[in-house]
Amino acid sequence: MFTKRCYYFSSYLEKGKEMQRDAMLTQLGYAPNDALVQQLQRIEENTVGYEKIQKHIMDLHDHLKVDDSFVALSNSEDCFKIKIEAKSPELTQEAHEKVKHFSDKFKVIVNKLDNKETYYIVGFHH
Repeated sequence: MFTKRCYYFSSYLEKGKEMQRDAMLTQLGYAPNDALVQQLQRIEENTVGYEKIQKHIMDLHDHLKVDDSFVALSNSEDCFKIKIEAKSPELTQEAHEKVKHFSDKFKVIVNKLDNKETYYIVGFHH
């Protein structure tokens, strides 16, 4: 009986995480599907301290929108990427400053790609 209850509780928790992933994908501008949910799950597992920075990642996404920039799922790595696509040098600089502030304030490790306006979010720095 106990094992059955644990299974149902575990199933319930996983369903809640799936709903949370759907909501996050939607907020990032994606139409959730099984492949994207699985990709997001891999990103969560690959991002050090994900549970500590999840909300801050979404806040950064919202703050970057005004600079025509955003947080997205990387197509090549199991991590989030930050794309700076601002239309002017001033907005580009502002977006970079927001990424630096995000990284410093919330102790998030980001790696900037050489010669690109793109960062990868590695995880929480202890």
